[in-house]
Amino acid sequence: MKQLGFVAVAEWRSWLRSQLALGGALIFLVLFVVTSFLTTTRMEAEKHARTHQQTEAEEMFLNQPDRHPHRMVHYGHYLFRTPVPLAIFDPGLDTVTGQSIFLEGHRQNTVMFAESAASANLGGLSWLTPALVYQLFAPLVIILLGHGSVVREREAGVLAPLLAIGISGRTLVFGKALALVLFSLFLLLPLIASCALALSSGENITALLSLFGVYCLYLLFWVVLTLIISTTLKKRATVLAVMTGLWFCFSLVLPSIAVNLATESKPVAGKIEVDLAMLSDLRKLGDGHNAKDAAFQQLSADLLKKYSVERIEDLPVNFRGLVAMEAEQKLTQVLNNYADSRMAAQLEQEKRLADYGWLTPALTIAFVTRSIAGTDLEHYHRFQREAEALRFAFVQGLNRAHAEKLSYQDDINRNKNEDSWQRARVESANWQVLDAFQFRVASIAERIANASSSFRILLAWLVVALGVLLWCGGRMKP
Repeated sequence: MKQLGFVAVAEWRSWLRSQLALGGALIFLVLFVVTSFLTTTRMEAEKHARTHQQTEAEEMFLNQPDRHPHRMVHYGHYLFRTPVPLAIFDPGLDTVTGQSIFLEGHRQNTVMFAESAASANLGGLSWLTPALVYQLFAPLVIILLGHGSVVREREAGVLAPLLAIGISGRTLVFGKALALVLFSLFLLLPLIASCALALSSGENITALLSLFGVYCLYLLFWVVLTLIISTTLKKRATVLAVMTGLWFCFSLVLPSIAVNLATESKPVAGKIEVDLAMLSDLRKLGDGHNAKDAAFQQLSADLLKKYSVERIEDLPVNFRGLVAMEAEQKLTQVLNNYADSRMAAQLEQEKRLADYGWLTPALTIAFVTRSIAGTDLEHYHRFQREAEALRFAFVQGLNRAHAEKLSYQDDINRNKNEDSWQRARVESANWQVLDAFQFRVASIAERIANASSSFRILLAWLVVALGVLLWCGGRMKP
C-alpha cells in the first residue's frame, strides 16, 4: 500500500509540474458549468411554463358554462409533461418526444410540441447537456492525463530502475490508476452540485447516489483502458493516437452504427400504416353518435328488458348517453390495443439498441443515466398511459352525465329551437369529473430495474478491463 501511495503521489507531482491536471480540470469545469446553467435554466423555465399551462387548462375546462355534455367531450383538455428533477442533468427524450397532449373523446392524440427553442438559442450546441459532458468529455480529460502514465517511465528510461528496486509492474500500474481515480473523483464534484439541486426539487437520494455510482464506474473504465494502452505501447504519441481513436469509435461512431442496426433489425410500423389499420377496426364498432346504429341493438334490448319498458323513450336514463358510454369503452379498448402494440415495438427496438452496449460503454451509460433520471422511453410511455387513463375517466364521466342528467326527449329535440337547445344543457357542476394532473417520475425501484441490464453490461466492461490491466501489469517489462 505504501508503494501504491508513493507511485500515485509521484504521478500527481508530474501532472502539476506540467499543469495538465489544472488545465484539463479547468476546461472540463467551465464546460460543465456552462451546460449546467443553460440546461437548468431551460428545464426550470419549461417546468414553470408547463405547470402554469396545466393549471390554466384545468381552470378553463372546469369553468366552462352549462353545455350539452357531448360538447364538452369534444371541447377536450390538455395535459403537460413537466420535467422531472434530474432533467437538469439529462433531459433525455424530453426535447424530441413532445411535452403536451390534447385529450378528447373517440381518439388518442399523439404527444406534440417537441421543444425546439433550444436549437434556436444555442445553435450547434443545443444537444450538449451535463450528462453528455461527462459521457463525452470527461474521458478525454482522463486520456489527456493518463496516456503517458506508464509509457512516460519507459521513454525516460526509469522503468527498469523502478522494477529493479522492487516495485512490481502491477504495483506501478495500480499506483498510476489510484492517481487517475482520485482525479476522476475530482471531476465528479460538479455532479454532486447537480444532484444537490435535484434533491432540493424532490428527487430521491437513492437515485442520486445511484447516478453518482454509475459515473464512478464509467470513468473508472476509461482510467483502466487508458492504462492498458499506456502499458502496452512504447511511445506516448502512439498511445495518445490510439486512445483518441478508441474514444472516437466508442463515443461517436459505434453508437451511431448501433442506432442504425437497431432501427433496421426491429423496425416500428409508421403512423399512417397503423392509423389505416386502426380506422378499419374502429369502423366495425359502430357510430357512437348514432343511437340507431345496428351495433347497439343488443344494448337497447338489454336495457328495455332490465327496466321492463317497451320504448327507449320510457327508459329512466338517456339511451343516447349510454350508447356514448358503450361506444367509448369499446373504442378505447381498440385504441389501447394499438397503443400497447406500438409501445411494445418501440421498447423492443430500444432493448435491441441497449444490447449493442456490448459494443461500446457509451451506450450503456446513456441508457443507465436516462433510466435513473426518469427521462427515458419508459417514462414517455408512462406519460401516455396516464394521459389515456385521465382521458377515458373524464370522457366517461361526461357520458354518464349525458345519460343521467339529460332526458332523452330533450336530447333528441335539442336542435328544434333556442328553447330546446337551452333545455339540452346540463349544469357546469358536472365538469368536476376532470381530475387534477401532475406528471411524476416513477419510483426509484422501477428506475433501477429499468437500468439493470445496461448496468450489468457496464460492469462487465469494467471487470474485463480490470482483468486485462492486471494481466498487463504482471507481464510488464522495461
